[in-house]
Amino acid sequence: MPLTVLVAGMVAGNPHQGGATWAVLQYVLGLRRLGHDVWLVEPVPELTPASERYFRGVVAEFGLEGRAALLTGEDETSGVPYARLLEAARGADLLLNISGLLNDPRLTEPVEIRVYVDLDPAFNQHWHEQGIDVGFARHTHHVTVGQAIGADGCDVPSCGLDWIPTLQPVVLEHWPRANGLRHAAFTTVGNWRSYGPVEAGGVFYGQKAHALRELMALPGLTGERFLLALAIDPGEERDLAALAEGGWELIDPAQVASSPADYRSFVQGSKAEFGLAKSGYVAARCGWFSDRSACYLASGRPVVAQDTGFSSFLPTGEGLLAFDSAEEAAAAIDRVAAAYPRHCQAARELAESELNSDRVLGSLLEEIS
Repeated sequence: MPLTVLVAGMVAGNPHQGGATWAVLQYVLGLRRLGHDVWLVEPVPELTPASERYFRGVVAEFGLEGRAALLTGEDETSGVPYARLLEAARGADLLLNISGLLNDPRLTEPVEIRVYVDLDPAFNQHWHEQGIDVGFARHTHHVTVGQAIGADGCDVPSCGLDWIPTLQPVVLEHWPRANGLRHAAFTTVGNWRSYGPVEAGGVFYGQKAHALRELMALPGLTGERFLLALAIDPGEERDLAALAEGGWELIDPAQVASSPADYRSFVQGSKAEFGLAKSGYVAARCGWFSDRSACYLASGRPVVAQDTGFSSFLPTGEGLLAFDSAEEAAAAIDRVAAAYPRHCQAARELAESELNSDRVLGSLLEEIS
């Protein structure tokens, strides 16, 4: 039976982040594809011209008119009027609240099933344990992309909650097999730092900066190119010098990933992904697997990814290869290069069998219903 679903997530609060936009769109478009009436709601501190332009562009591109709104705490909206959002909330069956972004009780409390969707496993749980309110308490269900949280062998605290694990969905019709290469390189898109590290129980949970510093020698261990669309502050002079000396090529993500279309073009025009994870995900062995990697796989682009424990939950070896060191990464990259067409085929097949939004979101709805 079709449901009315509110999806809250960040699209335009920090505009021109094409990858972050896709992370939310996979839920919105995937649920709509299953036949549900989906509303996109994004709270922002203020309505700026930049955020409104970006949001309107995304809404128009994906046919979300009449079902999407930016809103501030003063009931001001861009898109659907606030009164209409209230009506939708009162008739909604389900709220998917990505990272607990929506905290307006007038929109959340009327919804019987309120689901917190954790896209930042280990960090959110440790912040909660340290007394930082990340919004867990306002929800009836708690979902995480940290596949191992709550399982034996994972030290991430469950915070007294019953976590429902899920993979990151990818809507295959929006991510077809790619043709042709524009970047004959292993690529990725990301931030050098997203926020500060966390320390808990003697373990350091760091950012991609901390992860990549351990892999600086990788380009010298293989004949492949590495092109990173990496947002890194110019003041990171020591790291920038080390990256250049190590043979890493950098490009500003604002040039290649500032919209959903640009991000998709960059991913699909790449030879493969070098899947770099925040060091905190690696240290936690939480089973996090990237929504970005799901897009590469769906595009038929192989992924060589830093193992966060996901290799216990996803098939690896063909199309998707995991590594724990620079030497293991180099060996995996050489394997991909030696049998590239086979790994491209396996990448798409893995996305179809494991990450397909129909399968992932259908299973999730069954779990929380």
